[in-house]
Amino acid sequence: MNSKFLRGSTSTRINRLLVTASFIAITSLATLQCAAQEPPANVLDEQVQAYLDSHKHDWYDLNVPVSDGQRLYDLVVENGYTRAVEVGTSTGHSAIWIAWALSKTGGRLITIEIDEGRYEEAKKNFEEAGVGAYIDARLADAHELVPKLDGPFDFVFLDADKDWYTRYFKMLLPKLTEGACIAAHNVTGARSGWQKEYLDALKATPGMRTEVIRSSRSRGLSVSFYTAVE
Repeated sequence: MNSKFLRGSTSTRINRLLVTASFIAITSLATLQCAAQEPPANVLDEQVQAYLDSHKHDWYDLNVPVSDGQRLYDLVVENGYTRAVEVGTSTGHSAIWIAWALSKTGGRLITIEIDEGRYEEAKKNFEEAGVGAYIDARLADAHELVPKLDGPFDFVFLDADKDWYTRYFKMLLPKLTEGACIAAHNVTGARSGWQKEYLDALKATPGMRTEVIRSSRSRGLSVSFYTAVE
């Protein structure tokens, strides 16, 4: 065999090996740099928990109590929900709990607020709590925006104008995934007015299973799970 060809072949192999080694070294260095920049998993938990602890007596403006915030968090984490929408942000207490949970599942929350003052306060609270990256906060009239939202969604939280709960539910029902959850605040199980209308609509929907968790005379949470029916 021609020795010139052998030298050329060997040189080519060496060059390829050098290129491969360089690529591996660069890739490994980039991986190490990313790992060095990535905060420990518990940093966000500590930030959110510290924020909630220091503000636990501050949520007066149409916000959920801590017990219901914890329930929302548990629902998202335990069921692995990732595509959430909240109707009625207020100043952001419930959204912080939901977004914190979504940070565990790799999800994101769309939250809607009509009042500009509450909306701006909520955005500030999201950043201070450390969950701003998991929230798409929108200043809008939910009556107009909800029908335009692109689904699908696997978690819905209603905490806006109560006499619109049934309409929000009907708007979002076609956008729900199999196993989705709809939670609604201030539902105590009363069989009159808007509560009766909303609970009747849930009951009349095939594949919908509802539980009402009553925390006080005026506060409660309905939790409905949806199984699509052909």
